[in-house]
Amino acid sequence: MYFIEKTVEFDKWLRKLKDLRAKAKILFRIQKLEIDEHFGDCKPVGEGIHELRIDYAKGYRIYFKEREGKIIILLVGGEKSTQQKNKGNLEKDKKVKNGNIKI
Repeated sequence: MYFIEKTVEFDKWLRKLKDLRAKAKILFRIQKLEIDEHFGDCKPVGEGIHELRIDYAKGYRIYFKEREGKIIILLVGGEKSTQQKNKGNLEKDKKVKNGNIKI
């Protein structure tokens, strides 16, 4: 079983999401990850950061980092259309690289 932590940025993004069905799918995916340790459609994007891909509507992305083998930190979420911007911001963010993540 994984322990899931969320950054302030991730929480803000999720709260602002207006598509309730998309929000439900995202929360379900997080729950599957936490309980079943099932990542599903997931790939590494560099610097220890991975991308969960949710194939629904706009194509949602959740970027996360694993810590100590059993803790998943949800860094930020976005849509496929903002994918490159999100990856770029994460790669530039020295807090993420150093593991000093505000939760």
